[in-house]
Amino acid sequence: MLFRSRLLLRQHQSMVFSIARRIVRDPSLAEEVAQDVFFQLHDELPSLASEEHVVHWLRRVTVHRAIDEARRRLRRPQDHAAISFAESGVPEPAAPAQQSDPWMAERLRQRIAALPIVPRTVIVLRYQEELGPEEIAELLGMPVATVKSHLQRALKVLRARMQQRPIRGRAQRPAN
Repeated sequence: MLFRSRLLLRQHQSMVFSIARRIVRDPSLAEEVAQDVFFQLHDELPSLASEEHVVHWLRRVTVHRAIDEARRRLRRPQDHAAISFAESGVPEPAAPAQQSDPWMAERLRQRIAALPIVPRTVIVLRYQEELGPEEIAELLGMPVATVKSHLQRALKVLRARMQQRPIRGRAQRPAN
């Protein structure tokens, strides 16, 4: 069983860390979340029947644990600035258009990081993990319609924020 635990850790550590990092927005906190998830996985291994079951379990537990940590962190005063996704060694998944424009990809990462916890989580699961709304609903324990609503509103916010033009390092608000 220890061998299986190590193998699963190597196979899925990037996914677990990447999901956690995008939700908690702090690489060191994401490492703690990932470590906790894999400790819990070791205890749960006998009850996980297949590789697909393991992946589903890892995503579900990572998402819930990361959301809990992000909410807990919101209740505590912060003494440091937000950390960019780009500071970690885990490679960023990027769409073909983003690969040719790293500045645009970074702007998008920053805007996703600024979303509230649940819409950010839905975006991460949909576009990073490529899960469908039904799978996301199951992972988050919410109705599919709620997932679709979060997704639609988050995309609308992201589109509006991406259309803003940066001025001296800050985004300009569009005139109403």
